Amino acid sequence: MTHEPPVVTQTFKKFEQQHILPIPESERTGTNWSLAAIWVSLNMMPLTVVTGAVASGSYGLPITWSIIAILTGNLIGAFGSALHASQGPHLGIPQMLQARAQFGYLGASLFALIAFIMFMGFFASILIVAKEALLAVFPEFNGTLAILLFSLVGVALCVFGYELLSRTMAWLSIIIALAVTVSMIIFWTKPEVTSQRADAMFTFEGFFAMLAIGIVWQLAYAPYVSDYTRYLPKDTGPKAAFWGTYLGLVGSSVFVMTLGVLLGAANPDNPLAALGDFLGPLGLLVLIIFAVSSALINGVELYSAVMNALTVMQSNFRMVITSATRVWTTILAGALATFIAIMGQGDFMTVFESFLTLLLYVLIPWSAINLVDYFIVQKGEYVIADLFARDGGRYGRWNKVGLTSYGIGLVAQAPFMVTPLYTGPLAAPLQNIDIAWLVGFLFTAALYLVLTRSARKVPESTVVPVA
Repeated sequence: MTHEPPVVTQTFKKFEQQHILPIPESERTGTNWSLAAIWVSLNMMPLTVVTGAVASGSYGLPITWSIIAILTGNLIGAFGSALHASQGPHLGIPQMLQARAQFGYLGASLFALIAFIMFMGFFASILIVAKEALLAVFPEFNGTLAILLFSLVGVALCVFGYELLSRTMAWLSIIIALAVTVSMIIFWTKPEVTSQRADAMFTFEGFFAMLAIGIVWQLAYAPYVSDYTRYLPKDTGPKAAFWGTYLGLVGSSVFVMTLGVLLGAANPDNPLAALGDFLGPLGLLVLIIFAVSSALINGVELYSAVMNALTVMQSNFRMVITSATRVWTTILAGALATFIAIMGQGDFMTVFESFLTLLLYVLIPWSAINLVDYFIVQKGEYVIADLFARDGGRYGRWNKVGLTSYGIGLVAQAPFMVTPLYTGPLAAPLQNIDIAWLVGFLFTAALYLVLTRSARKVPESTVVPVA
């Protein structure tokens, strides 16, 4: 039986109507510049600053070693995300919907749900940090009201969809990059800041913990990079999608996190406040830019949360996904994430660090399976129509090989885990150096490859290239 994916005719160019459906070639308006601008602007926010501040603030690393750990972690993590991004122009579908090929039509909804929770967490986290940036300038402003206003901006952008988000990101990447650059230059010229960690000692535990945070920061993009690279014309090719994503993510992340290292050294308890303390009116202006830009950037986080929510809904309920469905899902998801942000305004940094660590362990096995399947097993050749078939087509409803590999890969990380709630028995002999992510990736990739090659459902000669 041949399955054809549903087709939607776009009637209003500015208002996205394709949602999780394959993007037709005629509507692939993305460019290398617009793609890079999305990834650059996504990292130009106070949440990235706060994450970088963890190195010098929470872990107490010297400034130089903090930057080295951040650079190394981002270089490693972004490589995986960029490989996922290279799939977008070829397949034209959202990243987590493609997981149906590895886990089955229903099995993939489990991972779409995990990704949905992750993006909701980031949406809420960005709201909280944006609020903190605004309160550092206007301390008398009501924090809950600030969260509500910032949320409304992100929801409004998400309602219109990809095109408006893309244009907004392009302009933001320029404005915020200038603000961060000026701040960075001034901070480097202030000895009272750069000398703050002169007596700090290098520790393997702190270095590898920060390296792991850099990795997970980049891998957190993996579940939605193709949500945007799918808008690149197919003849753009995987290399353009890879390098546009890789350079955009690494360059902006390391740059902004380095500013965070300096701010964390200057004020470990409240890194963002150091902008106003050391830069005066200019620092306050940068904080305002950060706060406003975060509200706009958050539309991207919500957009991908909605893509995953729609994937779960279509997988588990017999319903037709329409533009109205997407809009209402956007509003409801935005309201839920806003409620989480309002309720979670307390000990944010402790919760956020635990959130990042958990993300690393959950994403690693999925990433390994997706990359092995795409580049080694299937070599990029998928039948898109079968991904939308309720019986899963040749991919089935539940893929036991994919699900088993993921579960075992997740368990394989447990002995090496280092988290505030649980530390594995093999972590102490390794001086609490977190290598669970490396073990999880290599073990899961090898296991999936072996199991898949020994139990292929479809002979390789019958796999039809992407239409």
